[in-house]
Amino acid sequence: MTGKSIHPSKPIGRLSTGVAIVASLLLAVCAAPLMAHMPRAQKHERRHEIDHLEDVWRDALIKGDTTAMGSLLADDYMAITPTGTLQTKDETLANLRSGRLRIASIELTDRKVRFYGATALVTSKADVKATNADGDISGSFRYTRVYVQDAAGVWKIVSWEANRIVAPGEHR
Repeated sequence: MTGKSIHPSKPIGRLSTGVAIVASLLLAVCAAPLMAHMPRAQKHERRHEIDHLEDVWRDALIKGDTTAMGSLLADDYMAITPTGTLQTKDETLANLRSGRLRIASIELTDRKVRFYGATALVTSKADVKATNADGDISGSFRYTRVYVQDAAGVWKIVSWEANRIVAPGEHR
Protein backbone atom coordinates (compact mmCIF):
# COMPACT_ATOMS: atom_id res chain seq x y z
CA MET A 1 0.00 0.00 0.00
CA THR A 2 1.16 3.48 -0.69
CA GLY A 3 -0.14 5.01 2.48
CA LYS A 4 -2.81 6.98 0.61
CA SER A 5 -6.25 6.76 2.01
CA ILE A 6 -9.57 7.40 0.38
CA HIS A 7 -11.60 10.18 1.97
CA PRO A 8 -15.28 9.84 1.09
CA SER A 9 -15.95 12.86 3.28
CA LYS A 10 -14.11 15.21 0.94
CA PRO A 11 -16.35 17.92 -0.52
CA ILE A 12 -16.66 16.23 -3.91
CA GLY A 13 -17.75 12.95 -2.31
CA ARG A 14 -20.29 14.74 -0.15
CA LEU A 15 -21.60 16.70 -3.14
CA SER A 16 -22.08 13.52 -5.20
CA THR A 17 -23.81 11.78 -2.32
CA GLY A 18 -26.02 14.80 -1.67
CA VAL A 19 -27.03 15.05 -5.33
CA ALA A 20 -27.87 11.34 -5.37
CA ILE A 21 -30.02 11.66 -2.25
CA VAL A 22 -31.86 14.73 -3.57
CA ALA A 23 -32.42 13.03 -6.94
CA SER A 24 -33.79 9.92 -5.21
CA LEU A 25 -36.14 11.98 -3.06
CA LEU A 26 -37.39 13.96 -6.06
CA LEU A 27 -37.98 10.76 -7.99
CA ALA A 28 -39.95 9.26 -5.09
CA VAL A 29 -42.05 12.41 -4.59
CA CYS A 30 -42.80 12.76 -8.29
CA ALA A 31 -43.59 9.06 -8.79
CA ALA A 32 -45.95 8.75 -5.80
CA PRO A 33 -48.91 10.54 -7.44
CA LEU A 34 -48.49 8.45 -10.56
CA MET A 35 -48.59 5.20 -8.56
CA ALA A 36 -51.69 6.36 -6.67
CA HIS A 37 -53.72 6.37 -9.88
CA MET A 38 -54.32 2.72 -10.59
CA PRO A 39 -56.07 1.52 -13.73
CA ARG A 40 -59.88 1.74 -13.75
CA ALA A 41 -60.26 -2.06 -13.99
CA GLN A 42 -58.15 -2.56 -10.86
CA LYS A 43 -60.19 0.05 -8.96
CA HIS A 44 -63.40 -1.66 -10.05
CA GLU A 45 -62.07 -5.06 -8.93
CA ARG A 46 -61.12 -3.72 -5.49
CA ARG A 47 -64.53 -2.06 -5.11
CA HIS A 48 -66.20 -5.36 -6.08
CA GLU A 49 -64.16 -7.19 -3.40
CA ILE A 50 -65.27 -4.76 -0.69
CA ASP A 51 -68.92 -4.89 -1.84
CA HIS A 52 -68.76 -8.70 -1.62
CA LEU A 53 -67.24 -8.55 1.89
CA GLU A 54 -70.01 -6.17 2.99
CA ASP A 55 -72.55 -8.76 1.79
CA VAL A 56 -70.70 -11.55 3.62
CA TRP A 57 -70.72 -9.42 6.80
CA ARG A 58 -74.48 -8.77 6.52
CA ASP A 59 -75.25 -12.46 5.89
CA ALA A 60 -73.01 -13.59 8.79
CA LEU A 61 -74.76 -11.17 11.13
CA ILE A 62 -78.25 -12.27 10.08
CA LYS A 63 -77.39 -15.99 10.26
CA GLY A 64 -75.29 -15.73 13.43
CA ASP A 65 -72.39 -17.27 11.50
CA THR A 66 -69.40 -16.78 13.81
CA THR A 67 -67.05 -18.65 11.46
CA ALA A 68 -67.74 -16.25 8.59
CA MET A 69 -67.65 -13.24 10.89
CA GLY A 70 -64.41 -14.41 12.50
CA SER A 71 -62.75 -14.68 9.09
CA LEU A 72 -63.72 -11.07 8.30
CA LEU A 73 -62.47 -9.47 11.51
CA ALA A 74 -58.82 -8.64 12.16
CA ASP A 75 -57.38 -9.88 15.45
CA ASP A 76 -57.12 -6.27 16.69
CA TYR A 77 -60.65 -5.36 15.50
CA MET A 78 -62.43 -2.72 17.55
CA ALA A 79 -66.08 -1.71 17.22
CA ILE A 80 -68.05 1.17 18.65
CA THR A 81 -71.68 0.06 18.86
CA PRO A 82 -74.65 2.43 18.48
CA THR A 83 -74.82 2.57 22.30
CA GLY A 84 -71.18 3.67 22.51
CA THR A 85 -69.88 0.35 23.81
CA LEU A 86 -66.43 -0.81 22.69
CA GLN A 87 -66.21 -4.39 21.43
CA THR A 88 -63.16 -6.46 20.53
CA LYS A 89 -63.22 -9.30 18.02
CA ASP A 90 -63.70 -11.88 20.80
CA GLU A 91 -66.55 -9.89 22.37
CA THR A 92 -68.24 -9.40 19.00
CA LEU A 93 -68.07 -13.13 18.24
CA ALA A 94 -69.30 -14.04 21.75
CA ASN A 95 -72.30 -11.70 21.35
CA LEU A 96 -73.09 -13.20 17.96
CA ARG A 97 -72.70 -16.73 19.33
CA SER A 98 -75.03 -16.03 22.29
CA GLY A 99 -78.05 -15.45 20.06
CA ARG A 100 -79.26 -12.54 22.24
CA LEU A 101 -79.28 -10.34 19.15
CA ARG A 102 -81.75 -11.49 16.51
CA ILE A 103 -81.63 -9.73 13.17
CA ALA A 104 -84.48 -10.35 10.76
CA SER A 105 -83.12 -8.12 8.00
CA ILE A 106 -80.54 -5.51 7.10
CA GLU A 107 -81.06 -3.34 4.02
CA LEU A 108 -77.88 -1.54 3.01
CA THR A 109 -78.11 1.62 0.90
CA ASP A 110 -76.10 4.71 0.09
CA ARG A 111 -72.80 2.80 0.23
CA LYS A 112 -69.63 4.70 -0.53
CA VAL A 113 -66.25 3.00 -0.73
CA ARG A 114 -63.02 4.99 -0.75
CA PHE A 115 -59.50 3.61 -0.98
CA TYR A 116 -56.35 4.96 0.65
CA GLY A 117 -53.55 2.60 -0.36
CA ALA A 118 -54.20 -0.73 1.38
CA THR A 119 -57.11 0.73 3.37
CA ALA A 120 -60.76 0.84 2.32
CA LEU A 121 -63.24 3.08 4.10
CA VAL A 122 -66.93 2.18 3.75
CA THR A 123 -69.82 4.40 4.77
CA SER A 124 -73.37 3.21 4.38
CA LYS A 125 -76.92 3.38 5.67
CA ALA A 126 -78.41 0.25 7.24
CA ASP A 127 -82.13 -0.20 7.82
CA VAL A 128 -82.30 -2.92 10.46
CA LYS A 129 -85.15 -5.03 11.80
CA ALA A 130 -83.85 -6.62 15.01
CA THR A 131 -84.47 -7.46 18.65
CA ASN A 132 -82.26 -8.09 21.66
CA ALA A 133 -82.91 -8.98 25.30
CA ASP A 134 -84.32 -5.47 25.88
CA GLY A 135 -86.82 -5.65 23.00
CA ASP A 136 -87.08 -4.11 19.55
CA ILE A 137 -83.96 -2.26 18.40
CA SER A 138 -85.02 -1.80 14.77
CA GLY A 139 -84.09 1.43 13.06
CA SER A 140 -81.94 3.22 10.55
CA PHE A 141 -78.23 3.55 11.19
CA ARG A 142 -75.22 5.14 9.51
CA TYR A 143 -71.99 3.25 9.85
CA THR A 144 -68.34 3.45 8.95
CA ARG A 145 -66.29 0.30 8.47
CA VAL A 146 -62.53 0.22 7.87
CA TYR A 147 -60.85 -2.61 5.96
CA VAL A 148 -57.09 -3.08 5.73
CA GLN A 149 -55.42 -5.34 3.19
CA ASP A 150 -52.71 -7.52 4.72
CA ALA A 151 -49.43 -8.57 3.06
CA ALA A 152 -51.15 -11.59 1.49
CA GLY A 153 -53.78 -9.32 -0.12
CA VAL A 154 -56.61 -10.37 2.24
CA TRP A 155 -59.00 -7.64 3.38
CA LYS A 156 -59.79 -7.62 7.12
CA ILE A 157 -62.17 -5.38 9.06
CA VAL A 158 -60.22 -3.43 11.68
CA SER A 159 -62.86 -0.97 12.83
CA TRP A 160 -66.60 -0.35 12.75
CA GLU A 161 -68.81 2.35 14.22
CA ALA A 162 -72.57 2.80 13.91
CA ASN A 163 -74.95 5.57 14.94
CA ARG A 164 -78.73 5.56 14.94
CA ILE A 165 -80.26 8.08 12.56
CA VAL A 166 -82.51 10.33 14.61
CA ALA A 167 -85.23 12.37 12.93
CA PRO A 168 -85.50 16.04 13.93
CA GLY A 169 -87.29 16.27 17.27
CA GLU A 170 -86.89 12.52 17.93
CA HIS A 171 -85.00 11.29 21.00
CA ARG A 172 -82.55 8.43 21.02
